Amino acid sequence: MVTKEQVLEALQHVFDKTYNKRLIELGLVRDIMVKETRINLTVVLTEDTEELRGQYRQDVEEALRKLGAQDIHIRFRMITDSERNEVERKLAGGASQESQGHNHNHNQSPKTHAPAQGTSPLLAPDSGVTFIAVASGKGGVGKSTVTVNLAAALARQGKKVGIIDADIYGFSVPDMMGIEDRPQMADNKIIPVERYGVKVISMGFFVEDNAPIIWRGPMLGKMLKNFFTEVDWGQLDYMVLDLPPGTGDVALDVHQMIPQSKEIVVTTPHATAAFVAARAGAMALHTNHEILGIVENMSFYTDRTGEKAYIFGRGGGAKLAEELHTELLAQIPLGAPDNHPSEADYSPSVYKPETDTGRLYDEIAQRVISKLA
Repeated sequence: MVTKEQVLEALQHVFDKTYNKRLIELGLVRDIMVKETRINLTVVLTEDTEELRGQYRQDVEEALRKLGAQDIHIRFRMITDSERNEVERKLAGGASQESQGHNHNHNQSPKTHAPAQGTSPLLAPDSGVTFIAVASGKGGVGKSTVTVNLAAALARQGKKVGIIDADIYGFSVPDMMGIEDRPQMADNKIIPVERYGVKVISMGFFVEDNAPIIWRGPMLGKMLKNFFTEVDWGQLDYMVLDLPPGTGDVALDVHQMIPQSKEIVVTTPHATAAFVAARAGAMALHTNHEILGIVENMSFYTDRTGEKAYIFGRGGGAKLAEELHTELLAQIPLGAPDNHPSEADYSPSVYKPETDTGRLYDEIAQRVISKLA
């Protein structure tokens, strides 16, 4: 079976027209998915013309067919401002190192450095980043689904967005967003993986084969701090944090580390789920964090006739909003995205903007932006 490494190696001869560097070297080939004889990938464009797309398509398809690929899907998208800045910073850094290299002793072996320690500019009071923690009282209510779709919807509104998957034990964001790439290192910093215009970091990137995390509280807090201090986030408007369910160590660390963060509480309409979710909301209020609102997930199921069935009961979200003196932002129906694995931008959990549920998340994003303006 073809591997990602073989795909990257096969595309070494494809050059970016703007910087005259290999696409692979600039990190402009993304989202590689290999399944038997099918290969999906994304090419990030630094300039967008039909001629250039056609040339890339021809070069990529020819290279991948030599590997035995029969079904090739190439998605093109324009580079974002933050990605362009990263590319130019990488090129400038490479030129600087090359220049300095002439002054080094040729017998001197290169040194490797651990990621830099210190404080994160994200956490500075004047960073301009708005932190949104997504919390729930218990697991299984769709908190992570709300996180990834809210982040993607904020990005569709033109915002620069990041996600920290702070659910260290139950990390799921990379899988839910269909991310198969791993973060890279540049200038002793971790570069987060970008998907749907959202920069993502997760414990899931640093474990093999879905291995369990068996840590005590202090280690959890240290990893969370590393997600801020050792990752190069660039410029962000919003950082969305997917908190673990409940009111344990990580949730408390987040509330103490980011005193200015806002919070969205996720529940189902079931009375017991809302009762448990109230604890997470109470923790936010106890630590002087503003609750932006409640998202009621799995509110109803719509059958083929358009009839709504309230499988998990009704009213839990509204009651929770009343109890926490906030508003009910949205009621999300029970369901899953109708995404197909053959799509170049496939993910199991992110709704497309043209779907009914995708539009609901766009409305949530617009309400959040309005409330924080």
